[in-house]
Amino acid sequence: MNLNLLHGVVGQSVPRVDAEAKVLGKGIFIADLFFPRMLYARVIRSSEPHAKITHIHLETARLVPGVPAILTAEDIPGRNEIHVVFNDQPFLAPGRVKYVGEPIAVLAAESPEIAEEAAEKITIEYEVLPPLLDPLEARWHPDIHLFGKDNIYRHLKVRKGNIEDGFARSDVTIENEYRTPCQEHAYLEPQGMVAVPRPNGLMDVYGSMQCPFYVQEGVATVLGLPLSRVRIIQTATGGAFGGKEDVPTLVGVQAAILAQKTGRPVKLIYSRDEDIISTSKRHPGIIRYKSGAKRDGTLQAIEVEYILDSGAYATLSPVVLWRGTVHAGGPYRIPHVKVDSYAVATHKVPAGAFRGFGSPQILFAAESQMDELARALGMDPCKIREKNLLRLNDETITGQKLTFSVGNLEAFQKTVETSGYLKKRNQKKETPGPIKKGFGLSSVYYGVGLGAGGIHLARAGAYVQILADASVQFAVGTTEMGQGMATVLTQIVADELGLPFDAVTILETDTSRVPDAGPTVASRATTMSGNALKDACGKLQESLFRAAGDLLQISKESIQIKEGWAVDSGKPGHRMTLKEVIAECFKRRENMAAAGFYRSPEVSWDDETGRGNAYITFAYATNAAEVEVDTETGVIRVLKITAAHDVGKAINPQLVTGQIEGGIVQGMGYTLTEEIVTKNGSVQNPNFSTYIIPTIKEAPEIDPLIVEAPFPNGPNGAKGFAEQPLMGIAPAIANAVYDAIGIRIKELPLTPERVWAALREKEGRDKRSSH
Repeated sequence: MNLNLLHGVVGQSVPRVDAEAKVLGKGIFIADLFFPRMLYARVIRSSEPHAKITHIHLETARLVPGVPAILTAEDIPGRNEIHVVFNDQPFLAPGRVKYVGEPIAVLAAESPEIAEEAAEKITIEYEVLPPLLDPLEARWHPDIHLFGKDNIYRHLKVRKGNIEDGFARSDVTIENEYRTPCQEHAYLEPQGMVAVPRPNGLMDVYGSMQCPFYVQEGVATVLGLPLSRVRIIQTATGGAFGGKEDVPTLVGVQAAILAQKTGRPVKLIYSRDEDIISTSKRHPGIIRYKSGAKRDGTLQAIEVEYILDSGAYATLSPVVLWRGTVHAGGPYRIPHVKVDSYAVATHKVPAGAFRGFGSPQILFAAESQMDELARALGMDPCKIREKNLLRLNDETITGQKLTFSVGNLEAFQKTVETSGYLKKRNQKKETPGPIKKGFGLSSVYYGVGLGAGGIHLARAGAYVQILADASVQFAVGTTEMGQGMATVLTQIVADELGLPFDAVTILETDTSRVPDAGPTVASRATTMSGNALKDACGKLQESLFRAAGDLLQISKESIQIKEGWAVDSGKPGHRMTLKEVIAECFKRRENMAAAGFYRSPEVSWDDETGRGNAYITFAYATNAAEVEVDTETGVIRVLKITAAHDVGKAINPQLVTGQIEGGIVQGMGYTLTEEIVTKNGSVQNPNFSTYIIPTIKEAPEIDPLIVEAPFPNGPNGAKGFAEQPLMGIAPAIANAVYDAIGIRIKELPLTPERVWAALREKEGRDKRSSH
């Protein structure tokens, strides 16, 4: 930390830099872009989950006036591959389709209506093949091979201690199987891109995305261009939640190949139905979980099998699986651990990134198990958690020693005390009538950044320029998609340079402007881009301190900078404006622009043992849920969620609480209503009238709480956390439902039908046992 800086705007709830544009509708989204002579694209997709393509009939479509291009795999000028983790996914199906919705052809037309007409005239003949739609059937299938010889994209394991000894020392052992559903991202703005060909073979692509440099690589690969000829510009992005990490590469290439072929701009925006049918989702999970504890509640052992239904191509499944595997034990001390995890290929739409990235599935199981252990031991669920929570200098299940920034216990205590959990639960009385009330807890943690699973991407670049009028503009390679990154980074730059917040402007993310900052995922933007900006600002500070010291005739070490002033620390009245200092820097012909770079601390991982320092640090949270269950209808009503999150340092507290609130409501959808229904691999509910997401009407009272355990390697002590608010909601609600009705429901979502069936089954068991 530079002691010459008096920090002001960091830690303040300043308004979002994009607030006015959002409220007044001034943001330029992909649908708002228009270029002269622009064409409109459509994608022709597979109607079968597994089939050979025997013939594509394009003749009639080509006769439609106003259709200058229809392209198939045979027309690709570069390589027919979309790289994510592996290179297994083609851009256009080259002869065999592996999921309903897989792209087979693309076309461009003079209007959306003509594009639709031409697309309807394309027919495809198939030789239908048997699909594998169940990951348990697909894993190690002897005859049908989607990937390798076993249909397993990745097998991961964790080994710690001696699992046999751990269970031998346990007085209580609990073993259950849990299932979690596929979840749609439900971002406000569907996928969309506009590709604009430029002279000399250059290609500009504008779009709604999280990872511009991923799109750049994909466009260059398929079009056969060097990266230097492909420029990606992010437009205002209407939500993402992970769904715009890998998929925009496919969308961008679909627009760009048509633009290259026709020499004209091409716009492609998916319809909502098309988006839901064909783009990545949260992985459905099967979790077999065995837990052991001593009589006093001390955890001894866990044995876990974690299976992710990963769909027809690997996309991000290997790293999604890795994160879930690392988090399999939850935020607890566990001496004996055996985890085996599998990402399995099936003939379904590929699963991919989604807020939490493989952790919500396994933490639903882990936190349900904690309550089951407490019940078996006759303990309050609060007490068993408090006894086993990771603390400073403890080890995670991968053997990582936690030597700093461990706000686990503080977050737990703050939630329990603020929610009144113990008092409410202890004073709960059995009430007549169908409405039963329950209280539940969950504690979770989240590895910040990409960790050892993505160490090659753990860097970020930034650019900062001070202008002659003492205003500043800066650019980073990470993206604003609604989470508030632009505001937080503006606060960091303003603080570092001692200038007013409104003097600093963030520029649009553009691959021609800054070095690759890696993906805007894994709650890493504040940490990575924030540190890169601090590096750039540090170079500019040298010029400012030197000029200010000369003008005030004191040593540069005596200068303090804050909110537009350079001040003599020994005589606060002896000062001058930063505008004067900056004018002096320009007079001296100082370089007032600087590039910054940040490389995250080293992490480690051993594939054979599942041991290592998996992440640079962790965020921690505890949630308390209060629910009512109608035992006649099975309807669950969430009354209140209290959630404390350790965020290191809240750069903007209002944005932090906004992330907590939004994550909670999104987590409620995952828990209670959201479920993709498929038949023979085809999505049956591809719209928001049949795929039910929560609205403001269902939002409960939310009490968001901030805990600050500063991260020494984070900008101003901050660490990423914004995926975590979703992750603990399902187990907190499920545990509250158990507290209300005495039934452990092990499959999400907890729909009224599922709850009602469980209640009727329990009634039947009770009647049989009474006889």
